[in-house]
Amino acid sequence: MSAPKPPPSKEEIAQLEPFAGLSLEQIFVISNGRQAKLALAELLEQKYVGFDTESRPTFRKGEKSTGPHVLQFSTAEKAFIFQQHVTESQDAVVELLQSTTLTKVGFGLKGDLSQIANRYGVKTGAIVDLDHSFRKLGYRNAIGAKTAIAMFFGKKLSKSKSVTTSNWSVAKLTDSQLIYAANDAFAAIQIYEALKQREGAAGS
Repeated sequence: MSAPKPPPSKEEIAQLEPFAGLSLEQIFVISNGRQAKLALAELLEQKYVGFDTESRPTFRKGEKSTGPHVLQFSTAEKAFIFQQHVTESQDAVVELLQSTTLTKVGFGLKGDLSQIANRYGVKTGAIVDLDHSFRKLGYRNAIGAKTAIAMFFGKKLSKSKSVTTSNWSVAKLTDSQLIYAANDAFAAIQIYEALKQREGAAGS
């Protein structure tokens, strides 16, 4: 197999036009049991969804994370945000995580899955880690969401460090946090579909 085309540099990505991800109107924050059941039913109708988690950063040496504090699932049209403190949604979260018919697609999920196992005591079923997908294409270093969006769509996915390291355990997430979380998951499903199209074209 020939060596893959090198990914764009940070400087090259910075020059790109912004990636048009999900807007606030397409992001649904689950705040009670009824909403959790509706989201569960809608998500389980999908074959695959974009998936990611967010956790409050740890700052002291030896401090253990109590995350994930946010779990996000995205279809091609909308994202659902589940927060750890909403206990009425926990059964739906566990069912989504354990489902073997709903494929959860994300970037670099090893740490997320470890936290999920510690927090919920469950093994996440039907996972596609896009890290492995890019390694199969010959990329030796991890390709994150920002780089992947630049590679496939020629656009810049906004990944503000101040939002990345913000407090994800708060009861009310900011608009910036919601946009960030939703589009991490949304980017994964977009790249997954682009990879599938490329495989289809290569096989035809």
